Amino acid sequence: MATPDYTPFVFLLLLFQSGVWGVPVCQTPQESPTCGYKSCHATKPGMLNVHLVPHTHDDVGWLKTVDQYFYGDRNDIQHAGVQYILDSVVDQLLKNPDRRFIYVETAFFYRWWKQQTDDMQNTVKQLVNEGRLEFVNGGWCMSDEATTHYSAVIDQMTMGLRFLNDTFGHCGRPRVAWHIDPFGHAREHASMFAQMGYDGFFFGRLDYQDRNRRMVAREQEMLWRASESLTPPMADLFTGILPNGYNPPEGFCWDQSCDDPPIRDDPDLEDYNVDDVALVYKTNHIIMTMGSDFQYENANLWYKNLDKLIRYVNQMQSNGSEVNVLYSTPSCYLQELHRANLTWPLKGDDFFPYADSAHDFWTGYFTSRPALKRYERISNSYLQTCKQLEVLGGPISRKGPFGAGDSETLKKAMAVAQHHDAVSGTEKQHVANDYARKLANGWAHCQVLVSNTLSSLSGSSAPRVYCEHLNISVCPLTETSKKFSVNVYNPLARPVSWPVRLPVNGTAYSISDAKGKAVDSQVVPVSQATAAVRRGRGYAVNELLFQVQAPPLGYSTYSVSLLQNGPPSPPSPLPRAPTAVQNKFLRVTFDPETGLLSSLSNLETQQTVKLSQNFYWYNASDGNNSESIQMSGAYIFRPNTSTPFIISKTAKIETLQNSVVQEVRQWFSPWVSQVVRLYTDSRALELEWTVGPVPIGDDLGKEVISRLDSSINSSGVFYTDSNGREVLQRRKDYRPTWNLRQSEPIAGNYYPINSRAYIKDDKDQLTVVTDRSQGGGSIQDGSLEIMLHRRLLYDDVRGVGEPLNETSDIYPEGLVVRGRHLLSLSPPATAADTHRPLAQEVVLQPLITFTDGELHPSTRLEFSGLQAVLPPAVHLLTVSQWDQDTVLLRLEHQYQASESKEHSQPVTVNLQKLFSTLDMLGVSEMNLSANQWKDEMTRLDWKKPLPKRGGDPSVWEVSLKPMEIRTFLLRVRQR
Repeated sequence: MATPDYTPFVFLLLLFQSGVWGVPVCQTPQESPTCGYKSCHATKPGMLNVHLVPHTHDDVGWLKTVDQYFYGDRNDIQHAGVQYILDSVVDQLLKNPDRRFIYVETAFFYRWWKQQTDDMQNTVKQLVNEGRLEFVNGGWCMSDEATTHYSAVIDQMTMGLRFLNDTFGHCGRPRVAWHIDPFGHAREHASMFAQMGYDGFFFGRLDYQDRNRRMVAREQEMLWRASESLTPPMADLFTGILPNGYNPPEGFCWDQSCDDPPIRDDPDLEDYNVDDVALVYKTNHIIMTMGSDFQYENANLWYKNLDKLIRYVNQMQSNGSEVNVLYSTPSCYLQELHRANLTWPLKGDDFFPYADSAHDFWTGYFTSRPALKRYERISNSYLQTCKQLEVLGGPISRKGPFGAGDSETLKKAMAVAQHHDAVSGTEKQHVANDYARKLANGWAHCQVLVSNTLSSLSGSSAPRVYCEHLNISVCPLTETSKKFSVNVYNPLARPVSWPVRLPVNGTAYSISDAKGKAVDSQVVPVSQATAAVRRGRGYAVNELLFQVQAPPLGYSTYSVSLLQNGPPSPPSPLPRAPTAVQNKFLRVTFDPETGLLSSLSNLETQQTVKLSQNFYWYNASDGNNSESIQMSGAYIFRPNTSTPFIISKTAKIETLQNSVVQEVRQWFSPWVSQVVRLYTDSRALELEWTVGPVPIGDDLGKEVISRLDSSINSSGVFYTDSNGREVLQRRKDYRPTWNLRQSEPIAGNYYPINSRAYIKDDKDQLTVVTDRSQGGGSIQDGSLEIMLHRRLLYDDVRGVGEPLNETSDIYPEGLVVRGRHLLSLSPPATAADTHRPLAQEVVLQPLITFTDGELHPSTRLEFSGLQAVLPPAVHLLTVSQWDQDTVLLRLEHQYQASESKEHSQPVTVNLQKLFSTLDMLGVSEMNLSANQWKDEMTRLDWKKPLPKRGGDPSVWEVSLKPMEIRTFLLRVRQR
């Protein structure tokens, strides 16, 4: 077919004028003739073209913190200074117009750019406009793909791409996604990249068996069909595997950190045969990554030798050589593959799990640093709430009665936290601490903004208190105050009912809602497990329990008054007889002999499954002092036996039963406990687990799991989500792409669980919703195990250089981690109707704040930022201030095609009738990353032209199909 037009696609302009219907009109600048695909060097059709891609891989934190990496501090840990890399590269690019360089991590480039003079900035703009400096990927970081949630990935990509757009215009827009280092690749990431307008995707790591098969079959490049719901090729993405990971070929590393000899004037170039590489690719083009971690600090070394390499190899053409070497970029290489006009193999699954040899499965990091993983997930909820309240509050949110607040600090901290050595848990301990500090600082900035907005909306100037340790029953205000109010902000676009547990010292309280109606409440004693983990950070002896309701994108206020002081009523031991707890939806039974779960029933659907749950640990391989044996570490999970050790066959239990909640508190050992909770109006059973400090006095590293064993006939199949969105089928000892030779029966069957996993048969589906990213598998039929905590004594020799042995000032003997699993039992045909909204509630949980004393009578006790509740299938993914008068809005259809008879249907939303505090003046649709107008986004087609989507009913009424995310820039006026 004809070669398509390679005209670079025009970036959006943030300044627009009012057009027809009040819709912003995009002003498109004249295209530069030399950036993008038109800046590529000519290739030679009859030859093998070797595309040399000079690059550096700059981790946004790993062995050093992001600040240390930028400034070149702590070179005793690792010699790396990003500011010097960029200084040196720009200097060398100016010396030869043929030279090329790509840069990836916008977090570093942004910081460097802010330090440059106007003259230097203009020089760099010229390099970008001429295609000599090209940005690839372009997110704030190169995100992890196993442990990140899609909403946070979209946010960090949007932030990085917006900076490039604002700074360089359309020549700064990356055409290629570039994930050369993440440890496995998620299908949802490919789907997002396609919807962001990328033409292709290149990565470095995949399973060694998969790579070997692809090399033989010449399937190193493929078309990745990354969604089962979106109409092809909306989520199709051309994907290529790099031949050397992301390193240069052996013998061709000319960085100051390398030992390879430079090219002499009469070089011997026969030691490396490019023909060997060409044999495993389909075209007469191959790509060579010339660079590696933090290289090009002295770029002259690289470019001087690359200039010689290109000159000498190409001189051989006069003697009959058919090899042509050229400076190139990933997009130029991609262009040549597109021009080849071939048919490419199709892939529909993902690239998990990743192993680099028979016993080295990178499945441990799915769980590594579980406390940081939870804090990152909570911080995402904080950030979405902060951005929403910035929009709803208007200018006063950023400068109000409580001072100057902002969302930018938390945006940047969250963006950095998505890095593939951040939330992944694969960094050094001091770096993990730094990520957490940055998140805490970002939330402190947001708290001022939130307080300003809630003060403005409620009309109350009372100071607002934030209690961030409610999960261990610590809140100084509620522990001491006799009268206080509880404000519950709901970031979802539908009403929520949420259980509140507050640390108190009284035994009876009166609670009234926003309408003055009395609310049922109960006081129960703080559990022994909670008292043990507080370590002097609170002294409440009781917990006040009640259920709250909050309107969509709004808040509701509850008034609490102390009625009675006194000692708590002790919980009663469960009788030695068959016991059960139940509400109107679920019934749970316990074995009277063991104290363990024995069954779960859905009373609405008349389903019952046998169900037991217990805790186990795998003994981490320690190598037995042999360097030849792979050990478990931050990255790798390698148990030394396929049978885990049970922590206890029985649990000591006590029960609490009242009108708000029924609890069975289980003690398995001094370091493992659990509370099984069933709230009165809940369709999910809560298992709140507490694990740690994991004992290592026996010199054994331990990897702790919770395992559910059921009567479900799952036939070796289970299901996990991809980055919190679409669900993929997993089969034991099987890969869809190749005939697996399984060498690790446990670690080789572990997959990332970002928000949910389930097993099912024809009748029953048991779904577990998690509160953070974890690893898990279904090793036996009817079984689902999820790894909760890891404490290891050895490094796994993958670069981090220290064992995953977390301690802290509060827990010097080892970290204690607490979390929740929410269980639901449903018929498979309707299971998504429960787990989809439930998972969103866990990701975007209500924000609870407090004010002391009596509220002023004029205080507005309830507010909703929406005019009406959105349809159940629609999730309000993003509400964020873009510019002074513009708001970025993302609406998402949260159901997959065919997973819900009721909700897997197209749905329409009226944008003009969305917000209660904003008047809509104009709307324009963007691509997913908000760096192009949707109607101008054109991608290279790979023999499958993009179908035209059906029209919307009107400019304001937009329709959403299953799994579709639509992004809009709204021009608004505050009411």
